[in-house]
Amino acid sequence: MLHAVKRSAAALASAALVAATLTAPARAATEWDLPLAWPDGNFHVENVKTFAKVVSQVTGGEVVINVHAGGSLGFKGPEMLNAVRDGLVPIGDVLLNQQVGERKILGLEAQPYLIEDLDQLAIFHKHFRPAVEKVAAEYNQKVLYMVPWPRQYVYTKVDAKGVADLAGIKIRTYNDTTTEMFNRVGMTSVQLPWGEVVPSLAAGTIDAVTTSASSGVDGKFWEFLKYMYPTSHVWSSNMVTVNLDSWNALTDGQRAAIEAVAAMLEPVFWQVSKAEDDAKARILNDNGVAMAEVSAEMLADMQAATSEMLAEALAELGDEGPAIIDGFFAEIGR
Repeated sequence: MLHAVKRSAAALASAALVAATLTAPARAATEWDLPLAWPDGNFHVENVKTFAKVVSQVTGGEVVINVHAGGSLGFKGPEMLNAVRDGLVPIGDVLLNQQVGERKILGLEAQPYLIEDLDQLAIFHKHFRPAVEKVAAEYNQKVLYMVPWPRQYVYTKVDAKGVADLAGIKIRTYNDTTTEMFNRVGMTSVQLPWGEVVPSLAAGTIDAVTTSASSGVDGKFWEFLKYMYPTSHVWSSNMVTVNLDSWNALTDGQRAAIEAVAAMLEPVFWQVSKAEDDAKARILNDNGVAMAEVSAEMLADMQAATSEMLAEALAELGDEGPAIIDGFFAEIGR
């Protein structure tokens, strides 16, 4: 299915090229460097490469986006919002829940057990995205598109039948919410950016990781960990944003073309994310990471341990957070 989705993206790219009707005389190319923390082969990186290719096509080569994966430009994930704001790079890939030190509202979708699946996440984004776009504007940037990660897992070396079996295990977390969540579950959270995860596993600094199947493959977790638990405890999304000074330096036609590409490709990229989980989980399983069962008791205990976190988060967000949650709950009938 993943290959079919990628073929659909390629077909849309070709359609965009045919549809492009820029008639302005040729201009010198504007080149943008776009850094990502994720390694080559990660689906977010592949999405960005598709986006860059189509942008070049529809602008007649006038806007060229150079993709730099794997943190090769030196920017870590939590730094990306400020890097784009300050013009250190003109465009970047930003993991929302790593920016809660800047604006707590950006971590709202990552509250434990708030959202059940990707369908609910799409509904949530209808209410959440205006707040994200407001923050982006405050940080001198524009959101081009947003794409979620697949569901989250807990990877361990131990066969955990329940929460008690996880007690005290050092687990890599990636933001304040997951750090607090796993501390409440009884584990010992160690907050690390992606680039430090594999070295920490190799050094024995951590013995468990919370992340997606995509990142599990990126990190070759079968070399370190034995079990993956589909706890689906939080959801998280990346946004590709552009510095407003760089954006406003483009022509009206270039901006309109790029916005059209982003709107066209965003739903395709969501489908890539949906297909990604099955494909990458299969790779992990085939390499020896067993898909473990999350028992009803284990899930209930995790939910109970973290049940107060949403209310605590909303108490810090003024009126904006509760309005998003109220709109979401009303739409899904909760």
